[in-house]
Amino acid sequence: MNKTKTVEKLQAQWISPENFQRYGQVIFPSRDGKTFDNEDAQLNLQNGTPRFYIMHLQKRGRKFHKITRHLQCTQCLGSLEGKDWLMAVCPPYNDLVEPVLAEIAAFRIPGNCFIKLNAGTWHAGPYFEHDFVDFYNLELADTNVVDHFTHDFLQSHQLEFEMI
Repeated sequence: MNKTKTVEKLQAQWISPENFQRYGQVIFPSRDGKTFDNEDAQLNLQNGTPRFYIMHLQKRGRKFHKITRHLQCTQCLGSLEGKDWLMAVCPPYNDLVEPVLAEIAAFRIPGNCFIKLNAGTWHAGPYFEHDFVDFYNLELADTNVVDHFTHDFLQSHQLEFEMI
């Protein structure tokens, strides 16, 4: 029997510290010399060697069917050159082996900030319509080898998402 794929539209809302709080933090520029406080990224990188690098991604579009999480560390992402981008997320229920479908949310992220994902937050992205975007990424050196758990909605629900 041939199963038909469904495409579910996710309305991407502009990110703010308040509407992203369940998933992590939004970090905006602050004045030089400001002391560390709760508006700074609250990082968990003690389970390995931190890795800070720049990812060069080609046009990714707005559709996805896989979502990933990292349980051992936080992850920070931000675009270079002020380019906006999209990210889908789902809260980090560590006792569940797959994301809660009804709780997936999409965000539009401006190029003047970065996000810090809480450990365990499911995420799909970055996605964008630009020809390419360079992103800085802070995680652990072996995150994508030993701490990379992915759920495929095409396999489980014959479902794909499109952020609009």
